[in-house]
Amino acid sequence: MIRAYTITSGKGGTGKTTVTANLGTALAQYGRETCIIDTDMGMANLGLVMGLAETPVTLHEVLAGKARVQDATYEGPYGLKIVPSGLSLKGFRDADPKRLKDVMHDLTDRCEFLLLDTPAGIGSDVVMPLTVADEVILVVNPEISSLVDALKIKILTEMIGGTVGGVILNRATLEGNDTSWRKIEKTLGVPIIDTIPEDAHVRRAAAARTPVSVKFPGSESSKAFRRIAATMADIPAREDPETVQEGFIERFARALFRRE
Repeated sequence: MIRAYTITSGKGGTGKTTVTANLGTALAQYGRETCIIDTDMGMANLGLVMGLAETPVTLHEVLAGKARVQDATYEGPYGLKIVPSGLSLKGFRDADPKRLKDVMHDLTDRCEFLLLDTPAGIGSDVVMPLTVADEVILVVNPEISSLVDALKIKILTEMIGGTVGGVILNRATLEGNDTSWRKIEKTLGVPIIDTIPEDAHVRRAAAARTPVSVKFPGSESSKAFRRIAATMADIPAREDPETVQEGFIERFARALFRRE
């Protein structure tokens, strides 16, 4: 059964796009059919992070009723499916966010995990991604402004009937300890799923328009992304992703069964 997660933060610059890109890549590396979608239609960055700067069809055209979601789906590392938003302001104007539910419905037979990258803030364009997901995951930096904005998103999510599953603490420093983590959990009222350490490799990978988990697989941040992905996919974190990927025969059989 497909699991849909909305990756959000409230505050811009916390790294939610980076988290979406790398969690999606790590899940795909573990052999899970995964799709990531950029629902930040005004300030789209997910495609850029994944090296898809120029794409003929994007989520803009799909939400405008001019294309199918299959036409706006591109393949990334390990078979990861990517649905980027466009960079055109005209495309942004024509897109109808209310069609997002239809897009997700079209993808339910095509992936096991669906990750939605959202805009920053608490505007109307954020509400739809919060309502369509099974769980909302908050990306938070260890600073007060990030915590305050994340708390607003949590309250908004609960007001509209959504569920916040937990927090990913991004750019965590060595100064962090169990006491400070517990304070964050108490403030937000949800558990910390895991932490992503401050890592210069993330910036270097972003400059190369490649997920850090692909560019620098041995980095501490890459290990953290794989650990979180393993938890989401119910796989022992100690396992090498290459050893748990399905073989061709298993994938073919499952795809054949799905069509029947």
